[in-house]
Amino acid sequence: MASLCRSRGWAITAEFTEVESGGCNDRPQLASAMHLAKVTGAVLVVAKLDRLSRNMAFLATLQESGSRFLAADMPEANELTVHIMAAVALAGRKAIAIRTRDALAVAKARGVKLGNPNGAEALLRAAKGNRAATAAVRDGANCRAADYAPIIADVCASGSTSLHAIARALNERGIVTARGGRWHPSSVRNLLGRLA
Repeated sequence: MASLCRSRGWAITAEFTEVESGGCNDRPQLASAMHLAKVTGAVLVVAKLDRLSRNMAFLATLQESGSRFLAADMPEANELTVHIMAAVALAGRKAIAIRTRDALAVAKARGVKLGNPNGAEALLRAAKGNRAATAAVRDGANCRAADYAPIIADVCASGSTSLHAIARALNERGIVTARGGRWHPSSVRNLLGRLA
């Protein structure tokens, strides 16, 4: 990115490092960078387009907000190209998820024991943890929970307030869990706990 800016004669106003996934729209570093770019009239330069966002609606909103941005991996991309590449990135992410899920199911059916056989034992012995990974998973789950919040509020307003009733109502409405499954009282309890 720095070399692209130098080649165009641009001064770097500030640098931001976002650790959140491109699939999540709740990204404080990106929000700060976009705000600075907008108020200074600067161009937001990102390393790769799919790191900016894989959400086409988010990219459209960003483009309509007046914030100028470009991706160092495709600096000549226009609005149409950005939308096409976002659609390709989204399709790629979905395809990878399907292939991974299918491969794990085949391995499990063959009797392969999945996961680390030592668990977190080695990390505990080394006094190391996975705080960053845990934080990323937690933040992703919080983003997904926020998507369900208005639906849960509507279900509860319609009179379904027990865990069983909420699960039944969500299933009847065709709402799937974050992993694409059916709702159970335990999954509703977990979601409500995250929303609390």
